[in-house]
Amino acid sequence: MADRTFEGVGYTRLPVLHSSREDRERIEKNLLRKLDIRMSMLVLIFILNYIDHNNVACIQFDGATSISAARLRGFEEDLHLEGQQFNTILSTPFVGYILMQVPSNMLLNRIEKPSIYLPGCMAIWGGISVLTGMTTTYTSVLVTRFCLGFFEATFFPGALFILSKWYKRTELGERIAFLTCGVMLSNAFGSLSASAILDIMDGVWGYVAWRWLFFVGGTLTIVIALSATCVLPDFPSTPSRWLTPEEHALAQIRMEEDGGEDEGGEDSQGSTIGLILALSDWKVWWLCIAQMGKLVSLSFSAFFPTLSATMGYNPMVTLLLCSPPWALAAFLAFKTSRHSDADGERFFHIAVPSFFAIVGLLMAMSTMNTAVRYMSMFLIAQSWTGVVVFFAWVSNSISRPPSKRAVALAFINSFSSVGDVIGSYVWPSKWGPSYANSCAICIAVNALFILMLWVFRQHLKHLNEELEAEEIKLGRPKGLRYLL
Repeated sequence: MADRTFEGVGYTRLPVLHSSREDRERIEKNLLRKLDIRMSMLVLIFILNYIDHNNVACIQFDGATSISAARLRGFEEDLHLEGQQFNTILSTPFVGYILMQVPSNMLLNRIEKPSIYLPGCMAIWGGISVLTGMTTTYTSVLVTRFCLGFFEATFFPGALFILSKWYKRTELGERIAFLTCGVMLSNAFGSLSASAILDIMDGVWGYVAWRWLFFVGGTLTIVIALSATCVLPDFPSTPSRWLTPEEHALAQIRMEEDGGEDEGGEDSQGSTIGLILALSDWKVWWLCIAQMGKLVSLSFSAFFPTLSATMGYNPMVTLLLCSPPWALAAFLAFKTSRHSDADGERFFHIAVPSFFAIVGLLMAMSTMNTAVRYMSMFLIAQSWTGVVVFFAWVSNSISRPPSKRAVALAFINSFSSVGDVIGSYVWPSKWGPSYANSCAICIAVNALFILMLWVFRQHLKHLNEELEAEEIKLGRPKGLRYLL
């Protein structure tokens, strides 16, 4: 490390490496504070990403509970939809997700400019969202939704990769929790804001309500994208004017100490090599299948207002009842992830929320009692808590080299999106109002998810035992251990 340089200055000449423990802790505290402030922009982007994607579902619910002749607030009539065409529109963006996430992260790892790349893609998907509000046929809306998926696909795996480049393993879970809490908060309040737009903007400038939902959401996305270019950080290996030289050097050194490898000097490990390493690792495929099953079980998210409607209240009360379960889920996700980081444990912090989700699904399928079904919604919603910790575990377990981690995060997230496509058809209206069959499917895939992660945990435990035995044999100090 002594011969490493930082912007032409040898690391050994930087005060951070020769300062006291108190000085290093002070510099590290300042570094994390600055990072957290800038990374908070990712939460706002994720909320807009999720809202742009789910605007169609909001229209569906708002109209599905109305007895007016203009079913779906004019959406189906204007686009001449019939049969399963609406479900196809819901699932179409996932094609782009599946195809684009891996190439996107490979490109991001190469160009090392997330502050330009991610906001640029964000502005494009905001523009596509606006265009969706101008569609007039089933084919045109399919095209815009297909393109939307391609550009939205860049965000989540890219955001996970950025976080993994700046934060240590024991810090990552809490930061991913902040990021994914955006999904839960948008679930909590997105339906209400969508309902307000649908009611207030109907007929303004001659446009029906559902078109304004896309106009407003897309325009806001573009505005935030322009702001994000000035806020989002690049990678630690690139120059950063918002950090002092000591903070910048420490940012790189922290990751080397945490993983035992240079994060910024792996250019020889190109994107193609990272792709080969990731796709030849059975753990990546194992986690893909596990997460795909989990996403099938999380398909309730897009139909949450529909589940709430089975309790028999009017549309506004139904939307209000959706907010508390998601607010609690966001709180539990943050607390659970923080405890997982502090405890250095992953599996049980993922499995326990999934177990309680199974309990909630059993409650929902067994009775139509209002109190019991509403309680089940709290238990089902908190299932997202485990997903937050899951992505931290993936980053911890497939951490080196960074090019492999970039591909693995994107591939697991993209391949598992097949579960989202399947989930779009798990809640057909003919299975309502109890949706017992839907709940049974979600119970089965939740159980599979828990079982597969238990096997994964036992494998990592075995690897840790091998590492320990090798260190004892060679007389080496304790090194890297996989989190269990």
